Amino acid sequence: MSAAKALGGPLRTARSIAADVREGRALAADVVEQHLATIGEHDEQVHAFNLVMADQAREAALAIDRRVVAGEDPGPLAGVAVALKDNMCTRGVPTTCSSRVLEGWRPPYDATVVERLAAAGAIVIGKTNLDEFAMGSSTENSAFGPTRNPHDLSRVPGGSSGGSAAAVAAGFAPLALGSDTGGSIRQPAALCGVVGAKPTYGAVSRYGLVAFASSLDQIGPFATTVDDAALLLEAIAGPDPRDSTSIPEPFARLTEHLDRGVEGLRVGLITELTETEGIEVEVSERVREAAAALEKAGAHVEEVSVPSVIYGLTAYYLINPAEASSNLARYDGVRYGLRVDASTTGEMYDHTRTAGLGPEVKRRIMLGTYALSAGYYDAFYGKAQRVRTLILRDFATAYERFDALLSPTSPSVAFPIGAKTADPLTMYLNDVCTIPSNLTGHPAVSVPFGVGAGDLPVGVQVMAPAMGEATAFRVAAAVEAAAPVGNPS
Repeated sequence: MSAAKALGGPLRTARSIAADVREGRALAADVVEQHLATIGEHDEQVHAFNLVMADQAREAALAIDRRVVAGEDPGPLAGVAVALKDNMCTRGVPTTCSSRVLEGWRPPYDATVVERLAAAGAIVIGKTNLDEFAMGSSTENSAFGPTRNPHDLSRVPGGSSGGSAAAVAAGFAPLALGSDTGGSIRQPAALCGVVGAKPTYGAVSRYGLVAFASSLDQIGPFATTVDDAALLLEAIAGPDPRDSTSIPEPFARLTEHLDRGVEGLRVGLITELTETEGIEVEVSERVREAAAALEKAGAHVEEVSVPSVIYGLTAYYLINPAEASSNLARYDGVRYGLRVDASTTGEMYDHTRTAGLGPEVKRRIMLGTYALSAGYYDAFYGKAQRVRTLILRDFATAYERFDALLSPTSPSVAFPIGAKTADPLTMYLNDVCTIPSNLTGHPAVSVPFGVGAGDLPVGVQVMAPAMGEATAFRVAAAVEAAAPVGNPS
């Protein structure tokens, strides 16, 4: 039984909800109450949320309804509930990053994406659970306990944005936002059977996103349909002077391209990511079936080699911890969050970080500090950056021949809770297919396409060159349209 049917019931699309609210056929207040009731009934099982913002959501819904009565247009997401990953700042509302070290911190400002959600008429319904500081692939590293996959409560939802993916899959909200540093939107989207997208680096402002690895982090949407994901991405993307890495050009209109089909498009199936060791047979089969469906729809599909992607995992796990070790130095017990007093400042730092940070965060800080240290910088961090450049060049070569590329999103379906926590290297392998798009900064979309072992969802990843979201979503829509219902085997 699917997640939505098993828990919250089939979700209406965000587009249909917004249309009904804007045209007065439904009240935003009623929509919010329905979602809050579903959360109240089922989230104890799933633990998608760290905080349900019931009072704030009700107040925002009433404001939307007053605007409709007054003849105003509240925006393209009017009355639509959105679950927000708990590493995006919300003014006056706890933002924890699922870490004890941020205990009691209430940001004095909203992230840009939160402001843009409000401007579009969306209603933030709660803050979702994540791997601490977004470091993980299973949402088991949270200081507040794991999130469970709505399709099978004994299994992980993926990570680090597992709470957001689970919230959409369980019917708690039709939309959610996550952050993606090495696959943290796309991988949980695949494991939870929803759509998830990482935009081009700089397409969505990172102002107000608590930093993990600043050259890799990007905010993006979760939804039950490609159209809804495109609608949400259009609402949050675009230039922001408060983010120095923000792309100054206006963002493309994605929803205008979704019904154009794929006739004449060139799609490459990445050999190294489809047949590599560790990819489950049924996952590979689903990806090849998606490629065949695109060819039947008029695309020209053939295999392509991107040789350097095999080095992506090792390069990423040097760059990522190095940037994390720098960004997390601010959690020192002095300015905000947890403080464990001691007789000296150095001991206070030590005690605060020991008590406030979990094992995975400490592991990455130590690895990153080592990689950046004198005598090792060139051998590790510098070499990883050169590999990153090599990967960029190989993808550029591939995009000379192809408009979009295809691969699995995750090498496996959702695995049991606890199955990989004792072996960090095995856990890291979950990101092998998604990491390359973070290293290049290119957009990528995960689309549900049938099921694998245990009748659990499989995700197909569609990649495109920088600022190629219109093409990526166009191909994703075609994959979605061809997706089998139930187990295709």
